[in-house]
Amino acid sequence: MTTTVIIGGVAGGMSTATRLRRNDEQMEIIVLESSGYVSFANCGLPYFIGGEITERSNLLLQTPQSLKARFNLDVRTNTTATEINRAAKTVAVTSPEGNYEIAYDYLVLSPGARPLTPPIPGIDKALTLRTVEDTDRIVAAISHTTVERAVIIGGGFIGLELAENLAKRSISVTVVEQAPHIMAPLDAEMAAIVTKHLEENGITILANTQVTAIEDGYVVAGDQHLPADTVIAALGVEPATDLARTAGIELNERGGIVVDARQQTSDPAIFALGDAAQKTDAISGEGTMVPLAQTANRHGRLVADIITGRATNAQPVLGTAIIGLFGLAIATTGWNERRARSAGKNVRVIHTHPVNHAGYYPGATGLNLKLIVDADDDSILGAQAIGYDGVDKRIDVIATAMRAHVKAADLADLELAYAPQFGSAKDPINMLGFIDDNALAGEKTFQWHELQSALDEGWTLVDVRTPQEYDRGNIPGAINIPVDELRQRLTELKDKKVLVHCQVGLRGHVACTLLSNNAIECANLDGGYTTWKFGQTTRV
Repeated sequence: MTTTVIIGGVAGGMSTATRLRRNDEQMEIIVLESSGYVSFANCGLPYFIGGEITERSNLLLQTPQSLKARFNLDVRTNTTATEINRAAKTVAVTSPEGNYEIAYDYLVLSPGARPLTPPIPGIDKALTLRTVEDTDRIVAAISHTTVERAVIIGGGFIGLELAENLAKRSISVTVVEQAPHIMAPLDAEMAAIVTKHLEENGITILANTQVTAIEDGYVVAGDQHLPADTVIAALGVEPATDLARTAGIELNERGGIVVDARQQTSDPAIFALGDAAQKTDAISGEGTMVPLAQTANRHGRLVADIITGRATNAQPVLGTAIIGLFGLAIATTGWNERRARSAGKNVRVIHTHPVNHAGYYPGATGLNLKLIVDADDDSILGAQAIGYDGVDKRIDVIATAMRAHVKAADLADLELAYAPQFGSAKDPINMLGFIDDNALAGEKTFQWHELQSALDEGWTLVDVRTPQEYDRGNIPGAINIPVDELRQRLTELKDKKVLVHCQVGLRGHVACTLLSNNAIECANLDGGYTTWKFGQTTRV
């Protein structure tokens, strides 16, 4: 009988185990999980803390007993693998029943990632969130009536989800982020939209601020002493690969387990997947660490198929992700502009601010879309989307287009479902394709962070919105010539290089074509006044 031992019993590990059983009824399958729970919904933990999920049992998708009954799996909780003997093909474990060894034919490492805990004085006072037991500790800590203020260290996905859910329990929350802005996958002007939304919902955001100490009752952050009844460290994660390291399995510079396209490690009898294992970036082809549940589950199925004889390979990853905060959805896929420029790409960026469905149909809400394109070959490098409705649809379409190697201009030709309550006859995705096609045809644009350089080079800034819009807020130095008056006032712009802008970019495009057709050199400010305004609150 072949024996497969799986270390880690959550997403990737349990997907491996159940797929193995479906592929092979005779195999002995042993799952070792160091916590007291397996197959729990770790993405749902913040929502139980906030009370959105009311029943703790709803987080526990399976138990060792249910997995034994349905799949004949030997699942051992509170059991920690302590050593791998690769030569003997055994795993040493410690458990409530004592210490012992298990022999394996195949070993699958799915230990996940653990929260980062940097050497900040007092860091032991901070709670972290990874397991059901961590959730219980946080719930216990905030259940006291004296808990009124919380400090969350880290403005990533977990930290912000916790911020929302603590606020729902009437706790005053401050998020401290060392980086220039929250949500590292976003670019600065997009993160500014999220920051504004959080602040409007009572969350205090301190970006570009470092925590230097955690004391009883307060946190030292920059030059401030922040009162804190509860402190949670959400500084990101690191791969939990100590076991692999001591076994001499190859790791990358970030401590992730190096695997090939079959998820095999440097030891062919040992596979690795999930948050602890390296993936291949879909854009660069280089190794990357992507701690996402969908990828872990997919690779679990793939490893099981390979162990049971199917020839298949893991695909490169885009890192597609989404988060919801006080009704606002924020999603990303692929690279952001910052990463693309750092990699030396010739970047073309498109910002749009459409509505999620036909504007004349009741209930339309705004979207903020950003597309990052390789200007050399028109390939899509990444996208970001923020809004109240339709965000997941748009980012999923772009992620699928990227997987299929659809060019940016070809987004214009995607046939997407349309009815007034669901979309527009020219969907926001199609509009991204139209704008990219205009760029390919020669229309010049400037980004919000390039504006000052353009003005220094002698461009004249013209605001083509209405006088009423101009009076409500304008870019310093802009001349207001409404687009509908432009034909009659062309002489004012003769022999000038004209940089136009409107609110979101559409009227700017109309103005630019009019000027170009009258032999006046013109460029459009991408994303208009809306993108520029958000960009002023934070810098690249």
